[in-house]
Amino acid sequence: MSTLRALAKAQAVAAGVAQPVATVRHLHLHERPLVLVPLALAGEANAPLAALVGSTPDDAKLLVVPQPRNRSQRFAFVAELASVLLPYLDEHRGLSEAVAVDRGRDVRHRYVDAPQLLVPNPAGITFLRLLGRSARFRRPDGEYPVHPSVPLLGRWLTFFAERAEHPGSSALLAMTDALTLHWATGQSAVEDLHLPALLGWIDPPAGLTGAEAAARAEDPATHPPAGPATDPDFDNHRLTPAVEAYAATEDDPSARAEAYAQLEALLRDQLAPTWELMWRGVGLLRGLPPGARVEGRWAGDRDAFTAHAEHVDSGGGPQPRRDGAVAAAVRLHRLERALTSYAVQRAYDDPLVMAEHRLTGEAFVGEVTLADPKRVDDSGKRPVLRPRIQLVTTEPVLLPVGATLYSPARPGQKARVVFVTPGADGKTEVVLELSGGMGRGLTAPPGSVPEVGERLCYTTFSDAYLPSGSFPAPEETPWTHGGPPGAASGPAELPAADGDPGEEWA
Repeated sequence: MSTLRALAKAQAVAAGVAQPVATVRHLHLHERPLVLVPLALAGEANAPLAALVGSTPDDAKLLVVPQPRNRSQRFAFVAELASVLLPYLDEHRGLSEAVAVDRGRDVRHRYVDAPQLLVPNPAGITFLRLLGRSARFRRPDGEYPVHPSVPLLGRWLTFFAERAEHPGSSALLAMTDALTLHWATGQSAVEDLHLPALLGWIDPPAGLTGAEAAARAEDPATHPPAGPATDPDFDNHRLTPAVEAYAATEDDPSARAEAYAQLEALLRDQLAPTWELMWRGVGLLRGLPPGARVEGRWAGDRDAFTAHAEHVDSGGGPQPRRDGAVAAAVRLHRLERALTSYAVQRAYDDPLVMAEHRLTGEAFVGEVTLADPKRVDDSGKRPVLRPRIQLVTTEPVLLPVGATLYSPARPGQKARVVFVTPGADGKTEVVLELSGGMGRGLTAPPGSVPEVGERLCYTTFSDAYLPSGSFPAPEETPWTHGGPPGAASGPAELPAADGDPGEEWA
C-alpha cells in the first residue's frame, strides 16, 4: 500500500466516508455492459447454482440449476448462458474500421466496439475462468454430447478471463476492483471484496457513516453475499430444503413446476440485491471523467476481441489447457510490458497517482523561471536545437545529473538534468536540456518549449513505446520446450480428454 493510499484510508475513517484516490476514471465503461452475477453451490468445485445476467438494470434474466450436482443440468445452464452472452457478443461485430500499421504502409481492420462483462468481485472472474475451462473442450457429439454453443461459450469465457489478467484491460471487470481503484475506504482490503460493504463506504445512506453502512451491509439477511459464494445459513436452512423438495417431485409434473418456481424465487431474492448494487457501482464510475489514455487501452481490447473472433470464425482450436514454455514466456513478457505501460499511463492521466511517485522521488513539480528556447548545441558534427529551462521546486530532487526525464504535458520530449542546485530557503533549482518534440529545424515551434511561469511535472518514466522481446521460432525450439517433435525424440502431446463431463469442471 502506498503512503497516499494509507493516508486516504486514515482520512476515510476520520471523515466517515471513502476518499477519492483518483481524479479521472482509469477504465473504459461501456454504454451497455453485460452484468453477470453468478452463484455457485457450496462444497462443489465451481458448480453453478444460478446467475442473474443482463445489459440494462431492467433486463435481468435469471438462470437456475435446480439440481447443481447433476452435471447434465450444469451444461444445460452453460447452454442457456450462451443463449444470452453469444448474441451480446455478436452485436459488437457489425462495424469495423481500418487501422494503419507499419507506419502507414499497410492497414488492418478491427471492430469499432467490443463487449464488456462486469462481475461483482474477483471470485466472479475465477468462476468464469473455471466455467470456460470446463466447457471449451466439450463436444456436441460422442459419449457425453453437449449443445454446440457450450464449447463456443467456453472459448469466449476463457478469452475474457485471460483479458482480465491483462493490466489496463476493461473487457472483464470486477466491480470491487474497479471501485477500489478510485476510492479508498476505512476498512481492510479483504473487507473491500464485499461489494455491499464497499459501497456502504463510498456512498453511505443519509444519516449513516461509512463504517455504520458497512456494518449493516454485513447482515446476510438484507445484503446476501455478492457471489459466487453463498451464506452458510442460507445453504442449510433455505436452499437445501428447496433443492430436496424439487428432487422429490420427479414423478409429479405439477408439483415439480411449483417446486421449481419456489426455488427460482428463492435464488432471485439472493441475487437481486447484488444486481442493484452492480448498477449502483456503474453509476458511480460514470460520474468520473475518463482518463486521456483510457481510449487507447480500450482499442487494445477491441484488437484482442477482433483477433479472437477471427480465430473462432476460421475454425481455430480452443485455447490449450496450459501454455508451452515459449508461449508462457511470451505471455509473461506481454503482461509485464502492459503492466509497466499501465502504471505510466495512470500517472500521466492523474495528478493524484503521480503524487505517489513524487513522494518516492521519481517525479517532482516545479515552476519554470528561466527559458532559452533558441539555444543551439554545435559541439557535434552538425548544430542541433537544444533549449534549456530552469525550474524551481520546493520538493526534494533525488535525481542525478544526466538523468533523462519526461513530462506528461509533452510526452514526446526528453529532458536531461544538467544542474541541480539546492537553495538555502528549501527551494531547489533544476536546469534541464530539452530534445525531441520540436521539429527538425533550429527554431522551436510555438508551444513546444515550456515558457516562464509554466508549472510542470517531470518524472523518470516514459509513456513511449516499449519494444517487445525476441523469442525463438517454433522450428528452433527444442521439443523439451514445445518445439517440433522431429528436433529430438520426446513425448507426444496428449489429446484432449473426452471422459466424464465433470472431470474438467474443477
